[in-house]
Amino acid sequence: MVERTLLASRKVIKPSFSYLIEKKRDGGEFTDEEIRFVVDSILDKEMPEFQMAALAMAIYFQGMSAQETATFAEEMMLSGEVIDLSHITRPKIAKYSTGGVGDKTSLVLAPLAAASGVVMPSMNGIDENFVISNLDKLSAIPKFQPKMELDEFVDQLVNVHCAMVEQHPDIAPVDGMLYELRQNTSTIPSLPLITGSVLSKKLAEGAEGLVVDVKWGNGSFVRDLEQAKQLARSITRVGRSMKRRCVALVTDMNQPLGDTVGSGLEVKEAIALLKGEGPEDLRELVLKLGMEIVRLAGVAGSTLSAKQTVQKHLKDGSALAKFKEMLEAQGADTSYIDDPEKFPKAKHIRKLPAPKRGYVHTINAGMIARGVHMLAVNKKGKMDPAVGVSEIKKVGTQVKQGEPLMMIHYNDEAKLESALEYLRAAYRLAPKRPNPPDLIVERVA
Repeated sequence: MVERTLLASRKVIKPSFSYLIEKKRDGGEFTDEEIRFVVDSILDKEMPEFQMAALAMAIYFQGMSAQETATFAEEMMLSGEVIDLSHITRPKIAKYSTGGVGDKTSLVLAPLAAASGVVMPSMNGIDENFVISNLDKLSAIPKFQPKMELDEFVDQLVNVHCAMVEQHPDIAPVDGMLYELRQNTSTIPSLPLITGSVLSKKLAEGAEGLVVDVKWGNGSFVRDLEQAKQLARSITRVGRSMKRRCVALVTDMNQPLGDTVGSGLEVKEAIALLKGEGPEDLRELVLKLGMEIVRLAGVAGSTLSAKQTVQKHLKDGSALAKFKEMLEAQGADTSYIDDPEKFPKAKHIRKLPAPKRGYVHTINAGMIARGVHMLAVNKKGKMDPAVGVSEIKKVGTQVKQGEPLMMIHYNDEAKLESALEYLRAAYRLAPKRPNPPDLIVERVA
C-alpha cells in the first residue's frame, strides 16, 4: 500500500558541502548525484544548519534549472513514504493553492471532484502566519479529526474518494526540514524551492496530476504578478518533466475571496456554495478550478462538458453529500452542515463604517487577515470559530459615509482596538469607480 525508498543505501561520490555551496553561488548546475547527496545529507542530519542556510540562499539568488528542480523534487519525494494509489481505478488529481485570504475553494473542490468521479488526496501543510488554513476552517465543525495515519488516509480515498488531513511527517520529510529553514532565512519566495516543495509533497500523496492555483497580490506571499506567472510556469514545466499532468491558474488576491474571513464564517460560506448559493467570485473560481480538475482527470473531454459536469454536481446536491460523507469519515458532527445556524455566533457584531462617500478603490487583503487573526487567535494559538468579518465590500463598490465596509464578529473587546487599526487601513476609497481586477489572470498548461 505504501512504499518507502531509502536514499541512504545509494552509493554516490560525496563532494564537500562548501564545494556545492560555492558551485551554486557561482551559478553552476548540480548533477543528479549532487542533488541526491544534498537531500541524503539533510535527511540524515549530516549537513550543518549554517551550510543548509548558505545553500538555500545561493539557490534563492542563482535559481535552478528545470532538470535540477525535477531531480530535487523527486529526491525529496523519495525521502519518505510514497503512497501507492494504483489499486484505485479512478483518476487521482491533487489541488494546490499558494494560499490566500478568504480562500475556501478547497473545501468545495475536494467533495466536488469526488462527486465527479475523481479521487482527490489532500494533505495540508503550513500556510502563511496570517492565512487561516483549511484544517483550521474545518476544525470549526465539532469533532472534526485532521490527523490520520497513512493507511487510514488510503482507506478513506478508496471509500470516500477525498480526504483533507494534516501533512503526515513521513511524507517528504526533507521538505519539512527545509521549509522551517527557509522561513528563518527569508528564502520562502525561491521559485525552484517552492516548485520542489509543492511537487514532492503532492506526488508523494499519490497524485497522478496536479491543478495549481497561484495567487498573487497583497493577500498572498507572492506579491508580484510576474513572479506568480513564473511560478505557475515553473510548476507546470517541472511537473511535465516528471511525467505528471499539470495545469496552473494565476489568480488575483488583492482583495479577499468571497464575502467572509474567519474559520466558522468561511465554512458556512463553503456550505452555501455547495447548496448552490454563495458569492459570485468564489463561485467563479470554484467553477474554473473544478473544470480544470475534471479535464485533467479525463472525466470531461471538452470545456463545455467540463463546465456541465461541475455545475451538475453543485446543483444536484451530490457534492454536498460527498462533503458530509468526508466529514463523517473524519469524525465531524455533520448536523452543522444540515443546519449552519448551529455554528457558534460571536458575542458582538459591529460595522466598520466608511469614513467618506466614494468607491472602494483598493483593499489590502493581508491587513484584513491580520486584523482577523488578532481577534480570533487565543493565547494557546487556537482559532475562535465565531470570530471574523463578513459582508466585505469589494473593489468597485460604491458606499456612503457611515455605510459598513464589513461586519466585524468578535468576542474580546480588549483586542478590538488593535484589530481595527488593520481593518481601517485595509480600505482606500476614491471618488471614481475603478476597474475591478480580473479574478483569473492567466492559465498555464
